[in-house]
Amino acid sequence: MTQPRSSSARGSRVVGQSGRPKPEKAVREDVADPTAPRRVVQYALQKRAILQGLYGGQVFNGFDICDADPYLLRAAKFHGVETGDICPVCRLSDSREALTHVTYIYGDQLGHLAGSAVDHDRLQTLPYEFGEFRVYVVEVCQTCHWNHLVTSYVLGDGVPRKAPAKPRDLLD
Repeated sequence: MTQPRSSSARGSRVVGQSGRPKPEKAVREDVADPTAPRRVVQYALQKRAILQGLYGGQVFNGFDICDADPYLLRAAKFHGVETGDICPVCRLSDSREALTHVTYIYGDQLGHLAGSAVDHDRLQTLPYEFGEFRVYVVEVCQTCHWNHLVTSYVLGDGVPRKAPAKPRDLLD
């Protein structure tokens, strides 16, 4: 059921209120170890359901499963960590390619770093520089372009900070 519209005229505002909601203040969180993952989400059940459909003969369009973005493939090539796991799609064919894990970071406090792929060494220093950010780990097969979100978690020391200024040499 739809919500009834308010009786106020369109375009009118209440005096003293701005049109934008106030941003929520970041709250300091007590964190014992900034490098220890918090609020972990595993996506194994979702992956299992997709693979059961594939192995069970469910018809998939080639783009439904193996649709890795070219930027993700490039990030896997330069920033990824090769795992010992065999690609679940390639194992159906004769090629047995290993999966690569790519780590992305997102958060308001990261500023221009948000949305970038990071290597493992850099990920170890970031929790001491930023209060809170979310980490996403994606598995990618560089041969068949299978990709799936493996896990996500939060890192940081819990101290709210302003986003760093964008470097002058960074192009828009």
